[in-house]
Amino acid sequence: MKIIGIALVVLGIGLAIWGYQLSGSVGSQVTQAVTGANTDKVMTYYIGGAVSFFVGMFLFRKN
Repeated sequence: MKIIGIALVVLGIGLAIWGYQLSGSVGSQVTQAVTGANTDKVMTYYIGGAVSFFVGMFLFRKN
């Protein structure tokens, strides 16, 4: 279970970084300028990364 936990933590960090990079794209910046909010795709990466990270931490720390 610890290996799965570590994999999920790494996946979560990767998704968060990918979402951050995606938020800097031209299309995303135009959408953010018009609507004032991030695109759904960026938010999906952020939320997926956070959930994956915390589930991974739970599985890693679980006895």
